[in-house]
Amino acid sequence: MEWIFYLFLLNTFFMLFIAIWEVRRPAKALNWITITLILPTIGFWLYLSTSNPKRIHRKRLTSSHNESDKLPDTYSHSALVIADALRNFTVHGLRVGEVQVFNNGIAKYEQLIESLQKAQKTIDLEYYIYRNDQIGNRITELLFEKAANGVRIRFIRDGWGSKKFPHHIILQMMEAGIECRTIFPLRFPWIMSNWNYRDHCKIVTIDGKESFTGGMNVGYEYTGLKPDVGFWRDTHLQIIGEAAGDLQTIFEVHWNIALPEKIKSKTKSKISKKTTKFPKYKSQEVDRTGSVSHSGWLTEWGSELTAKDKFPEKGKLQKAYIHTLEGNPGVPTPVIRQAYFICITQAVKTIDITTPYFVPETDIIMALKTAVARGVRVRLLVPHHIDQKIVGLASRTYYGELLEAGVHIYQYDKGMLHAKVMIIDEEIAEVGAANYDMRSFRLNYEVCEILYSADVTRELTQQFEQDLTDSVPLRIEDLLQRSLTERIIEQGARLLSPLL
Repeated sequence: MEWIFYLFLLNTFFMLFIAIWEVRRPAKALNWITITLILPTIGFWLYLSTSNPKRIHRKRLTSSHNESDKLPDTYSHSALVIADALRNFTVHGLRVGEVQVFNNGIAKYEQLIESLQKAQKTIDLEYYIYRNDQIGNRITELLFEKAANGVRIRFIRDGWGSKKFPHHIILQMMEAGIECRTIFPLRFPWIMSNWNYRDHCKIVTIDGKESFTGGMNVGYEYTGLKPDVGFWRDTHLQIIGEAAGDLQTIFEVHWNIALPEKIKSKTKSKISKKTTKFPKYKSQEVDRTGSVSHSGWLTEWGSELTAKDKFPEKGKLQKAYIHTLEGNPGVPTPVIRQAYFICITQAVKTIDITTPYFVPETDIIMALKTAVARGVRVRLLVPHHIDQKIVGLASRTYYGELLEAGVHIYQYDKGMLHAKVMIIDEEIAEVGAANYDMRSFRLNYEVCEILYSADVTRELTQQFEQDLTDSVPLRIEDLLQRSLTERIIEQGARLLSPLL
């Protein structure tokens, strides 16, 4: 039985190591010590593999200090303070661009395909999830067409999120001249040190002057028409102008750290034998204004897409000042978490947050509670039914203290809520791919846009108000009705927050 004693000593050493190493973050240290206590040795291995990034880009993308890089004085005091505070965390400082907001997948894919068709020189795509379904096939088919016309196309996928994307299609893309790479591939030896990191970005850049980013990947479920998923509520952006160059810069950095796909000699000889029959879609008619008719690829999916309520009105391009931020797991300071904290602490009137996953660190909780104490109206919109059950359980442990502090919490009940949006003082908005959890703050490559525009913010606020009509207010009484067993399970889920 001596081995038990030595295992106890070894595990005690591991816990002391964690306590000393994470002394600046007591909450994180306590979580990991508890995990190591429950899972001797295994917990310590999990800690090392998730807290010590290797083989990843460690340099933070930041802009140079420029005194002229400021918002016009016509903006509110909170906007001026936030813009000034975020200046040195951004890719290229403050940019000007035109922004279109998409609140559903149909509108986003319609505009994306229209823009891809107009590409003249380059198309760069980076997605966490890229599915081989109706949407993915249509975009892939279009990429083949553009590559045949001489457009240079580069494609990045995440090794985990897009693990089901068929390898033989990747090989066909490469044969067609499309350059393909993977970040954090699920193969030896990279998986041994990077298994818990993700490239969570959703970026498309076209000819270096037009970009798309936000919460939507490439998949049929984002249209809200997939029967086993149901209605899907998300937010995405189209950015035109100099601000699109920041997303191009982020793509270039990620391209350089991604691993090229390889074609083995035996496989290469078989590519021509194994082909994929992509669905054939009618060519889209482009009118004199350059807009694409709905009579093309969308109607090929079935009559349900032809209903007027399925086709949202085409949005407007709104002028905005834009800060682009990149979240990077290789640097000690979580840039996006810090941006969220700055926005929340500098708000003076209103804060509206929409997020599907809410498992934040204690400083974000304190910032929200302090904002309410200053007289700021804070509203938090989260899903009523969440796809990641353990995240939903952990999230509920935060709601009680927020409700007691005066935060208004609503649970979206119409379908799947996947949008990531924060609106500050009717003039500042954040839209991106990052959630309010440690994974987005510390373990993922992420990207988010800070938009300074009353017009864009008004549009996002109108959608937020609409979402509230499809939501149920959460009351403190609802939480008090939970059984002791439910509370214990939820607290146990919260212990796993470093991995969520």
